[in-house]
Formats: sequence, structure tokens, C-alpha cells
Amino acid sequence: MGIIVNLDVMMAKKKMSLNMLSELTNITLSNLSIFKQGKIKAVRLSTLEAVCKALNCQPGDILEYRNDIEDS
Repeated sequence: MGIIVNLDVMMAKKKMSLNMLSELTNITLSNLSIFKQGKIKAVRLSTLEAVCKALNCQPGDILEYRNDIEDS
């Protein structure tokens, strides 16, 4: 799958810690950590919406498709 998660990049741009993002979104640290590491297999739209709202960004800022990445 060629989906890249850029949550860490967006958090750095907004100077936001994982703890702060967790507090703003009411999403557990463990779930956000898995998301940030790109180890997720699926994401709920409500989760993506909460993260985008907290970071004031678009879903495309967090998720990116690259055709040249192979399945692991």
C-alpha cells in the first residue's frame, strides 16, 4: 500500500506534542502513537476529523498516496 502518514510532520509544523494532541482530540496516546508511526491499517473519519481540527489542517496534509511504495 502506498499510503504515507505525515502526522509527525504536521505535528512538528504546529509545534504540538502527542500529549497535547491527545488532550485536544480525546484520542488515547496509544492510538495516536500508532497513527503517527504509520502502523495503522484503517482510520475512522471521526478520528481524522478530530486530528485535522486540532492541527488546523486538511486530511491530505496528513495522508499521502505514493504509487512507488510496495506492500511490506
